[in-house]
Amino acid sequence: MSASWKRNTALFLGSQALSLLGSSLVQYALLWQVTLQTRSSVMMTLYIVAGFLPTFLLSPFAGVWADRYDRRKLIVLADAAIALVTLALAVTFTLRGPELWLYFLAAGFRSVGAAVQQPAVGALLPQLVPEDQLMRVNSIQSTLLSVNMLGAPALAGFLMSVAPLQVLFFIDVSTAALAIALVMLFVRLEARPRAPEQAGASQLKEIRDGFRYIRGHSHLVPFFSYLGFILILITPAAFLTPLQTARSFGDEVWRLTAIEMVFSVGMMLGGAALAAWGGFSSRMRTMLASNHIMGACTVALGVVPHFAVYLAFMGIFGVALPLYNTPAMVMLQERVEPAYLGRVLSVMTMLSTALMPLSMLLYGPLAEVVSIERILQATGVLVCFVGLLTPLHRRLMSFGEPKQAASEPQELAG
Repeated sequence: MSASWKRNTALFLGSQALSLLGSSLVQYALLWQVTLQTRSSVMMTLYIVAGFLPTFLLSPFAGVWADRYDRRKLIVLADAAIALVTLALAVTFTLRGPELWLYFLAAGFRSVGAAVQQPAVGALLPQLVPEDQLMRVNSIQSTLLSVNMLGAPALAGFLMSVAPLQVLFFIDVSTAALAIALVMLFVRLEARPRAPEQAGASQLKEIRDGFRYIRGHSHLVPFFSYLGFILILITPAAFLTPLQTARSFGDEVWRLTAIEMVFSVGMMLGGAALAAWGGFSSRMRTMLASNHIMGACTVALGVVPHFAVYLAFMGIFGVALPLYNTPAMVMLQERVEPAYLGRVLSVMTMLSTALMPLSMLLYGPLAEVVSIERILQATGVLVCFVGLLTPLHRRLMSFGEPKQAASEPQELAG
């Protein structure tokens, strides 16, 4: 690992934070415009589907590309493609005015770019960062994401109130151009060896090889199953709490803004704390601690009668989330063979992108016949129950141990 890794990593994380800010401004602008223009839950649902379905469908191919091609160039191409779509949207808005179908088209194309970018970014970090620093660097990245989640909605709202919508689009194009320049001109990567058996293989064969790799390693199947169960069970806390707030505490806009801001501040603090602390030596024990905190907070959100206390638990939930997401990413970066890392991370992208929106097909209608408080209480108890059962799975727990202490240290080496 080059001695200049800190400079390389800082430039790369800075470029991604810059790109993410511009993308977030447009993402909020499009969502709010669909809301304001249609005031239709059906249109909102269609827009959400347009925003996640391409990512879900393309992720297996994107994982292959992240393993097959230069990951830095893939990230740059994805950024450039998203920027070009945004530029075309800005020009069309200027010439013809806003048309509803353009919002859905833009959401779909931007989702394609995200599908390519996410596994490439996750797989690139181990090329930049020494293995013993992956937890801290991923935590810093999580903190930057939280800062963006806190600031981007406010900035988007301010800009939309003082300037035409196209201004946000041009800002996104500008931040993408700066991010691309930083990555291409200043970020240096060491050559990455390519597995001989992949040479000349078709993309479909490489996708099958990626899934065969996951099935063939006894740690990965239970690991992804654990991630999937938790994602499904925390969906009500993620999606139904704004509706619960409106029903139980009042439908003032400031209340909805408050829960988003408190949650984002919590995530920011959690990411910063993990960057300083580094977590337990066992990655799985860090995840399990977060698991129990999130479960307890979910139950609390279903029982507390006062909004101030409700906000406190929402903030604690936010603190716990990086303690779950970051070790999960680091475990894969540490344990999965580099030649398969992009494909394995693409499965993680598929789970994180699709499971929660799909779970709303159950929880949404259920919330019309059962109180959201009851749903939160039940899912919170189940989250804690999963956390109590998980330590009984020895292979899964050994997956999170330091390499020298793992019971089967070579199993994921090929």
